Amino acid sequence: MADTKVSLKLLIDKKSHRVLFAEADNKFVDFLFSIFTMPVGTVTMLLQKQNMSGSLRSLYKSIENLSDIYIQPDQDKDFLLKPQVAISGAKVPLLLPSVEQSNTSKKLYRCGSHYGNVSHDWRAICPACKCSMTTEVSYVNPPSDIKASSSGEGGYVKGLITYMVMDNLDVKPMSTISAITLLSKFNVTDVGSVEEKVVDFGMDEGVRLLVASLQSKTVLTDVFLPKDRNHTVNEE
Repeated sequence: MADTKVSLKLLIDKKSHRVLFAEADNKFVDFLFSIFTMPVGTVTMLLQKQNMSGSLRSLYKSIENLSDIYIQPDQDKDFLLKPQVAISGAKVPLLLPSVEQSNTSKKLYRCGSHYGNVSHDWRAICPACKCSMTTEVSYVNPPSDIKASSSGEGGYVKGLITYMVMDNLDVKPMSTISAITLLSKFNVTDVGSVEEKVVDFGMDEGVRLLVASLQSKTVLTDVFLPKDRNHTVNEE
């Protein structure tokens, strides 16, 4: 994932110093949609080094620092601190730093006679024969590549289509009419003030977008244009 990048074409209003919208392919839209699959623990871990407001960072650190002697024997702190990102039905490039998972796998146990009951704790008693469930069984991980859609593309949205992503991350299929309508909506009367710029979007930009999406309605502007903006953009 370290070299994974996608390209975006930004339409920038130089007068107001803001991104009007971006032209993007399905990979970038898949990334945006995949944000909703991220557990809060994953988001908090990714944003620890950012200017994260609120109390989630303190809560995260308290779990991290809590001694294992206070944790239930059938639980693992990594389940909270480094939860698996659930991506359904798709291979989606998250464009975010990978979450390092614990190498400690969960163990399951059964009794020697009955296979229908399993437990995380070898001290459990089999309800069928009342024997201790001390026989360890192997846990089999599901396939890492969940089957893609019938089109074979994978992801959430179809490829071979250009999508329009607004500054506030509103997503819709791209069309000439919608682009012209937006220029009118933003009161862009001087076409000469509009600039096209192609940018790369990778892991660094992905983390910054995640931060901005939690705090701002001008996400693309915040990520791709200088912070010392000369004009204040009115939020919709």
